[in-house]
Amino acid sequence: MSRFSLMFPATAAAIILATSGLAGPQYVDGTGYAASGHDVVAYFDLAQNPVGTDQLAAVAGRADITADYNGATFAFASAENRARFLTDPAAFAPQYDGHCAYGVAKGGKVPGNPNLWRIVDGKLYLNITTDVVGFWEEDISGNLTSSEANWVSLDPKPASSSRIPKFTSPAPEKN
Repeated sequence: MSRFSLMFPATAAAIILATSGLAGPQYVDGTGYAASGHDVVAYFDLAQNPVGTDQLAAVAGRADITADYNGATFAFASAENRARFLTDPAAFAPQYDGHCAYGVAKGGKVPGNPNLWRIVDGKLYLNITTDVVGFWEEDISGNLTSSEANWVSLDPKPASSSRIPKFTSPAPEKN
């Protein structure tokens, strides 16, 4: 038996164990949906505004087009977006399980507002308030470095149970 064949099962097991711990409890608000019922795939089709300017509003999902991932139900605006999500849910789900990227950079889990978003290097990040967006955007790269370092210890902790300030989240549309 070759050394590769002996090493491969151990390596594969290590990779599976390491990646399975990457997703902790998803933030879910009173709607009962991840991202407050907004279509996480749709963000990747929206025009992204420059740093320092407001993003377009998130696209509402539908209650009859959903998929479960990371312990939460995600809603989608179309069956096509649901199908895209199902090909690689981790590629579309908000980073830090839907928690505020700046909050994670500062060492805590607070909710992410689905209308305060930015895609960086192909990943979706949410923040909690417009003031926080300003702080996060002052040094996105540095804040992401801090977030990644902090997330290792924050990930196993329970999801935030806080509400998003000044945000009302209607449940996904029923058709």
